[in-house]
Amino acid sequence: MPSLFEFAGGEEALHRLEELFYTSALADPLLQPLFGKGKSEHVDHLTAFTAESFGGPDRFSREIGFRHLIDVHRGLKITEEQRLRFVDLYTQAIDAAGMPANLEFRKAVLEHVEFGTKVARQNSHAERDEELHPLREVPRWTWSGDD
Repeated sequence: MPSLFEFAGGEEALHRLEELFYTSALADPLLQPLFGKGKSEHVDHLTAFTAESFGGPDRFSREIGFRHLIDVHRGLKITEEQRLRFVDLYTQAIDAAGMPANLEFRKAVLEHVEFGTKVARQNSHAERDEELHPLREVPRWTWSGDD
């Protein structure tokens, strides 16, 4: 069975997905404050993270590092309403990007987004390192979830 990365269409397809998502997040009054600067960098980072998570190249870990992901979320104080909006806009971007309609693929991607947004929300409220989510590396997501 192909990896989620391969099934999605590789890096180019994931970049298109992240670009569409990010454009919608910037236009959304609830999310814009979280995403208001560094568009090209954020799209590239999110593409690299998703690609690696889905079984593609490990560029995020090699070039950016997971600590960066923790640091950029700290202090954002993401609300549950913002987290849910992120999931909603990401779901819309999956459709707009023409990602495969396969139900198992969609389920795996949405589980990944749900998990990631919960980690980001927790980390955004952490005042001390002990309050951070224990995840310290890019999760490897498969058809059946996190491995």
